[in-house]
Amino acid sequence: MPAETHVQQGPFERAEVLQLVKDRLGDILEIDPGGIGEGDSFAEDLHADSLALIELVEVLEEELGERSVGFRIEDEDLEDLKTVRDAVDYVIARL
Repeated sequence: MPAETHVQQGPFERAEVLQLVKDRLGDILEIDPGGIGEGDSFAEDLHADSLALIELVEVLEEELGERSVGFRIEDEDLEDLKTVRDAVDYVIARL
């Protein structure tokens, strides 16, 4: 019986990516993910500093890399990610 390294196959749904981003942000910022809106600004609404965003990137790369080999968020693209929606759109475009 072959070992499955990629348990869940197939394309990601936008809602799934949004929930993943919200859940991980909630963990990192120690806030309720249910209170995070898609239009929330990382800096202004969520008070996330650059360290929190780097942590989010690392977690997303690790989790999404398990399902989409080679998934990466480029460092130079980070400054363009201002809101939760920006991050979700970026991830969807890269998968």
